[in-house]
Amino acid sequence: MTQTSDRTTGAERRTARAAAAAPDASGAFTHRQIMTILGGLLLGMFLAALDQTVVSTAIRTIADDLNGYDLQAWATTAFLITSTITTPLYGKLSDMYGRRPFYLFAIAVFVLGSMLCGLADTMYQLAVYRAIQGIGAGGLMSLALAIIADIVPPRERSKYQGYFMAVFGTSSVLGPVIGGFLAGQSTILGITGWRWIFYVNVPLGILAFAVVFKVLHLPHTKREHRIDFPGALALITFLVPLLIVAEQGRTWGWSSTGALVCYALSALGFVLFVLAERVYKDDALLPLRMFANRTFAVTSLSSIVLGAGMFGGILLLPQYLQIVQGSSPTEAGLQMIPLVMGIMAGSIIAGQVIARTGKYKAFPLVGVVFIVTALVSLSFIVGADTPVPLMFPFMTLMGLGLGFNFQPVILAVQNAVSPREIGVATSSVTFFRQMGGTLGTAVFLSVLFTRLPTDIGSAVSDAAAADPALAPQLQAAAANAADLSDTSFIQELPSAVALPFKTGFADSIDMVFLIAAGVVALGFFVLLLLPQLALRTQSGIQAQQAGAREVTDDPNTAAAHAAGAAAPTSVEPPVDDADRTDRRLDDDRVGAPTSVGARHEAAPDQPTGLDSVPADHLPDGARDPR
Repeated sequence: MTQTSDRTTGAERRTARAAAAAPDASGAFTHRQIMTILGGLLLGMFLAALDQTVVSTAIRTIADDLNGYDLQAWATTAFLITSTITTPLYGKLSDMYGRRPFYLFAIAVFVLGSMLCGLADTMYQLAVYRAIQGIGAGGLMSLALAIIADIVPPRERSKYQGYFMAVFGTSSVLGPVIGGFLAGQSTILGITGWRWIFYVNVPLGILAFAVVFKVLHLPHTKREHRIDFPGALALITFLVPLLIVAEQGRTWGWSSTGALVCYALSALGFVLFVLAERVYKDDALLPLRMFANRTFAVTSLSSIVLGAGMFGGILLLPQYLQIVQGSSPTEAGLQMIPLVMGIMAGSIIAGQVIARTGKYKAFPLVGVVFIVTALVSLSFIVGADTPVPLMFPFMTLMGLGLGFNFQPVILAVQNAVSPREIGVATSSVTFFRQMGGTLGTAVFLSVLFTRLPTDIGSAVSDAAAADPALAPQLQAAAANAADLSDTSFIQELPSAVALPFKTGFADSIDMVFLIAAGVVALGFFVLLLLPQLALRTQSGIQAQQAGAREVTDDPNTAAAHAAGAAAPTSVEPPVDDADRTDRRLDDDRVGAPTSVGARHEAAPDQPTGLDSVPADHLPDGARDPR
């Protein structure tokens, strides 16, 4: 009797907690509920963002300890492949079955992968475990943004998304600091220092799981769909070779046999993916009809271009600080604080202004101008003896540009698609940005290391001609510099001998900054096509509960939507493919956001569309008088 009573009491407590965390009848959450949910989401995003910067700082120490220096790139590539591939999968599946179980799954897998990485004994094991970790990381970023879209209206969403950018920026500073500190310790509590890089994720992940499990209770109506397994397999066939050659092409050679095989397999996978998506239509992993939505098409293309330019440019700053300025990874992380402060400030400013005005288009455009200006300016001022504080204003300007770009672009695409497709839209933009960043990083590093021998050779020749006494030392150092995969020798040279090598690096980085600026500038012209739509005043959950739909010119379809919103049934009114493409993309069709409970009226001489809804599902007074 007591056990039964205890079980009943426990069930009642769980029910009470779920009820307290659930939205009200209209689907609205209180500010306190939103902030509580946000705490769990930020922890999950912090895990994913911090992990990448921490590991990149310590990977050389890890590789040396595991006797796998020549295999270190595979640990990074394995994580990148699985996290990139799973990002669109999380978005689609969460649209179908709800966000909560998949976000909890992502956290659990990430924690499991982190624990296994800490136990790795070889680089091959580490690569496998990093792949497992990447499966979880793929859902932490995109699902967090999708969940915020579910619970916060677009007009208010930008204020909350600013927290995500703050976490992203903070992790980019803390990562090198934490990674450098832990990797520099021989042991901590009897465990090798670098293993704590992965072990610290475990308590943070458990805390995030507990918070999300307790407070995240989103209403969701399960919809039966075919699962696009052929599309998923084709996507893997397309992405895996492409990511491998992007990461390894510089080592293999871009025209080597291995690279050519990867190109061919990737092209085949792309064709198969398009064919699979056409066959599965609305059930596809990435429905092709979404590209008919101008906002979705523009944000996807701009994410590729800006991802390539922005991440390629950001990567070069710590490279310059460490190689040319001689900063340690920890010092370089601290020197990047102006960039992070700019990101935070840009996110806060954009969020507040968008919330008050409802206008978002200007921010990505202004952000691109800021980024291009910063990159071009840096290309002119960086040199072998440039004072680091001189770079701080331009780092801050670049950060402002990044803050102006990230969240308004996500907000625009979330606002432009059906509330039922927020997950796949958000994950798709994240996916394209990550792909652009990967390709941009590969191309920029390839350009850098292609130019380095020439630029260093020119600088060494000029130095030898200016001071013949240094010629023997310069020639000996140049012989040691034949393999530029390890640049630590520069910091061991006398300052006079090291100066030409630093000059050569600075000259090469100058050129790459200019190329990155040119790539980012292309994004400006793409973003000019971004429509300025009226921001909805409903969250994703509210819109779904109210049966809100995009504005359409077809009164028959509009009437059917209104009937579906009024009818107490879970059956969705029929929607054809043309209606799903969000015709609000034309500026002259943009109207005020649909309010809760609004009805679209058909013309008096046209059918109302109510005939398609069973009469017993219609409320009193809504039945067709005919």
